[in-house]
Amino acid sequence: MAAIPSMPLSTANWHWKNKNVTAWAKSWFERELVTLAVKGEGEEVASVKEVLEVDGDVELGQRKSKLITIYDCKVRLKWAGVAKDGTEVEGNLTIPEVSHEITLDGLSDYVYNWSLTTASSPAVDAIFKLAKSLLPTALETKFAEFPSALIDTHGKDLTISAQPSRTGTPAPPGVSGTSTPASTTLAGAAATADASTSAKPPAQEKEKKKDEKATNTTTVTVDATFMASAQDLFELMTDAQRIPLWTRAPAHSNPQPHAEYSLFGGGVTGEYLDLKPAKEIKQTWSLKSPTWPEGIVTPNKPFTQMRTDL
Repeated sequence: MAAIPSMPLSTANWHWKNKNVTAWAKSWFERELVTLAVKGEGEEVASVKEVLEVDGDVELGQRKSKLITIYDCKVRLKWAGVAKDGTEVEGNLTIPEVSHEITLDGLSDYVYNWSLTTASSPAVDAIFKLAKSLLPTALETKFAEFPSALIDTHGKDLTISAQPSRTGTPAPPGVSGTSTPASTTLAGAAATADASTSAKPPAQEKEKKKDEKATNTTTVTVDATFMASAQDLFELMTDAQRIPLWTRAPAHSNPQPHAEYSLFGGGVTGEYLDLKPAKEIKQTWSLKSPTWPEGIVTPNKPFTQMRTDL
């Protein structure tokens, strides 16, 4: 039985995300199930001939750094076989539920509804018995592969790596790892003296380039309305005892200017710059993973109390 792997421990992976992959799942069942065939003691063979229908929804979810397969499908297919006397046998098979709860949790057993469309005879009945006896095991083995295939194919679309970005800033044109000789238009000792006095120490050049490195920033404005008083909302965002009600994780918070705070078990850290109860919160904000430059994000959260007269 396939296990659901944990994702990289990044704060960005903490919240709920869903991706609908129903169309991909239907194609997967249509492609994979028709590869199944079983053989009896003699020359009898039974196989899945065609997938007639895959009805249901399939999603991949992410919550608290875990990927979760969410699916519940009805699968209807056509099976076929060849009897010892060469008679071709066909029938239909409906599996009312192929789901996470059956495949991974084992909460119930698969149900198989069989039918035979070929006229009955001793040879035909033998193939029918073979199909009902051996095909379920082959099908369940294939069904067990589905969650892993789903995660391998689509998990990367929901996962954010916990590793710091390794994308570097290209060096400016003309900068290389070797020194550039001084101008040779002057001759003798005077040229040498001029070159030595005008050259900057490599350490200073390196420090200057480091200071000149730019970081792209932007201003984001978000308006939200909460069914709560401004004072309650202020306390919900700053009170260490109440913050876990919405983060579902440990928090440290001392709502005083220049006091540090942490959310999501240390995944988000920062410093309170200015606090006006029920009016405004100014703070720095930084993610532990992916790594952010220091001092880049400074959220400003003004509160406006709205009243409705009934």
